[in-house]
Amino acid sequence: MRLRLLLFGVLCMLAWMPARTVRAETPPGAGEPLVKPAFRPLPPGAVEPAGWLRDWAEAARDGITGHLDEYHAVFGDAWKGTQVKAPNAAADGTGWPLEQCSYWLDGLVRLGYVLHDESLLRKAKARLDPIIDGVNQGGPSFIYWISNSPTGFNSWAHSHMGRALVAYYEATGEKRILDALDKAYRSYPVPMGNLELTDVNVSGLCNLDALLETYSFTGDKRLLERATSAVQRPEVQASIQDWLQGKFNPCHAVCAYELIRLPALLYPWTGEPRYLEATRHAFQWFEHQHLLPYGVTSGEEFLSGVGAFRLTETCDVTADLWSSLWMYRITGERSWGDDMERAFFNAAAAPVARDFQTMCYYQSPNRIQPESLPSGHPLCPGPGCLRFTRLGYPGVLCCVGAVNRILPNYIMHMWMATDDRGLAATLYGPCSVSAFVGAHVPVKLACESCYPFEDTIRVHVTPAQRASFSLYFRVPAWCRAPQLRVNGTSIKSVPDDHGFVRIERTWAPGDTVTLRFPMSVQIVRGFETEYPMANRQYFGFKPDSVFASRRLPYESITFGPLLFALPIPDLDPNTPMPGTRWQFALDNDPNKE
Repeated sequence: MRLRLLLFGVLCMLAWMPARTVRAETPPGAGEPLVKPAFRPLPPGAVEPAGWLRDWAEAARDGITGHLDEYHAVFGDAWKGTQVKAPNAAADGTGWPLEQCSYWLDGLVRLGYVLHDESLLRKAKARLDPIIDGVNQGGPSFIYWISNSPTGFNSWAHSHMGRALVAYYEATGEKRILDALDKAYRSYPVPMGNLELTDVNVSGLCNLDALLETYSFTGDKRLLERATSAVQRPEVQASIQDWLQGKFNPCHAVCAYELIRLPALLYPWTGEPRYLEATRHAFQWFEHQHLLPYGVTSGEEFLSGVGAFRLTETCDVTADLWSSLWMYRITGERSWGDDMERAFFNAAAAPVARDFQTMCYYQSPNRIQPESLPSGHPLCPGPGCLRFTRLGYPGVLCCVGAVNRILPNYIMHMWMATDDRGLAATLYGPCSVSAFVGAHVPVKLACESCYPFEDTIRVHVTPAQRASFSLYFRVPAWCRAPQLRVNGTSIKSVPDDHGFVRIERTWAPGDTVTLRFPMSVQIVRGFETEYPMANRQYFGFKPDSVFASRRLPYESITFGPLLFALPIPDLDPNTPMPGTRWQFALDNDPNKE
């Protein structure tokens, strides 16, 4: 039962190698960044889940991810160049269905390669290949059936399809996919959009992800010129300057998460540190003003401060992890890995049922009733958005599309390549990874663990032959006494400035690295904040009192990366077991022992 509880304003939270492998170097002819990112992702399928992660991934395959096109026309018919019968669908097949379906297709193709599942891959291929063919046969963009380049909302939807096609190319290396990416982006119109954190800004600037990834593959300078021209426009530069000065507006949360990473994407290619710092400032603002204990901001759908009954849209979890991942790739700082684990283990698990058959549009830190909140139903999408259903919410289908991206994106990036031709353990959990290291030597790593439900991770190293290369291991900031051993012998466990321990040696088949990250219970205290007055009109259904200055205390309990929550026996994700008592709270009286 995905319920949390509150009393008097106090929170209680409670095969050898895959089809393609990668080495840590830039391919010939590709774009070379001025500042090399700390990590380079391995292609989809290089990291495979094991243990409980594999169980969860297979549940997604057998549930929503594997069958969403069978549940609604948006997912069965979008991107086919024909009209879709769905809310906010245009007669020419554009509009909302393109956005919602591209979310799902991006998650589908990634999960297919993560699991090496032919049924998922056949389904993804059948939907993505017509788009690729449409572009290569003359279409001006991924929306190949319209004569003009997309603008506005359709440009936003286009950006999400770009991510799916980048993953498809990385997994297969097929030239026709890269040709379509290059063709679609080398003449993509500028301006693409802006960075204004006002209201709902579904900006086409989100195409920068796929555009710059394509440039890194091809070295086609027209792509970099498009990207830099889009960001150098005065209105975009003005927003970046506002961010550097701490000027932010509590706008639509999904849009904000999607926008704040964009300046940082240009940092490796331009060497402009202010681009990276602008994104840092935006994340810091999120954390200080809107972050909830499970690691993602409030967003109902607008950013709404900190509080026991604030809501988080499931799309926010996906967008948070994606933007944090980009900062992790660029900087190599462990804090981004810590943040991603916190969000993944807590916020990502809450809105989807254990069998991955149903999900909900919103989650909340606490609940006092199964299907309601004390201040009424959110304006968007409306009553029923806290219930677990097959589509999340039948009228607005973004979250049921986006939820499919969360799991494969985490798994794919548990290990990444480093510039010295080594590998870094960036996110933890049971998995195996296959890659090339050192002097192009194949290696397989098997990570045996129930982490985060235990504190020990055993990494079995099997190179094809004895080989010298580096392995990097993130030491979580919450761990006070990490222990690392190689073949039973303790090694120095002091992390470097980025929070990683580097082990460089000649590795042989049978070597084992044992990591132990002792966890402890920590009580985190804070105060609720008022709803942002800037969104007073949107939150007009709420009482005036929630906009008044407030400092209601709360506490949450963590254990390593996990947030404690009360286990509630249930009949199904919407129904507590009859007679179950679950409306409790922590007694945080400091005068009591």
